[in-house]
Amino acid sequence: MSDKKPLILITNDDGITSKGITELINLAQKLGKVVVVAPDGPRSAQSNALTVENPIYSQKLPSNNENVELFQCSGTPTDCVKLALNRVLKRKPDLLLSGINHGSNAAINVIYSGTMGAVFEGCINQIPSVGLSLTNHSKNADFSATLPFFEAIVRKFLEHPLPQGVCLNVNAPQGEIKGVKVCRQTKGYWTEEFDARISPNGNNYFWLTGSFINQELGDQETDEWALANGYISVVPTHIDITEYSVLDDLKKHGYEKI
Repeated sequence: MSDKKPLILITNDDGITSKGITELINLAQKLGKVVVVAPDGPRSAQSNALTVENPIYSQKLPSNNENVELFQCSGTPTDCVKLALNRVLKRKPDLLLSGINHGSNAAINVIYSGTMGAVFEGCINQIPSVGLSLTNHSKNADFSATLPFFEAIVRKFLEHPLPQGVCLNVNAPQGEIKGVKVCRQTKGYWTEEFDARISPNGNNYFWLTGSFINQELGDQETDEWALANGYISVVPTHIDITEYSVLDDLKKHGYEKI
């Protein structure tokens, strides 16, 4: 990368007023010119959802820093990235940062995450992209222990770009940080139990609850182990979800002769 400061696009899924995105903006402005295009309210668990049946509204917000531009968007995190690339920015950004999310996006959460949905959209558009999350859902979560590590990770990412189609999913535990672990995604799933209730007018309704089932307890190569043991997990993630090892089997089983 040249000596010119990079252009950094920031978004999230907790909304433009969240504490996490404020902390990320403060971090990123040390590294380059920052443009924020983020939802006008919470959009968690949106994955790569797009707004297709309603118009998308966008508004530029006042900024007290000439190095930071702020835009809020009525759409999803992926909408925000698309809007930024097509209408807001004059050129493709050098880096996309999504977060800092209030809550973990480790393991299978990566496929549900609006935070990571924005990262994947950046990756699709050949923009170096990183998702940053903290395992604390509180609106007033304390990011202080993680910020020096997150800054170091982002700087390292800028210095050593990943192959095209690969992005980073970075998660941090709450509290003291022992260090950083490069990991793989934990194999596991959610038992998606619904809490059934009855409304005052007699209608049935449900709240999504559930527990994460870790199928690799104790495996030190996984992101869930890293987080449980005080480490920040760094997982390289790619957007091509083809299972290449099965291609020949499908051909052998006659799929192409149907």
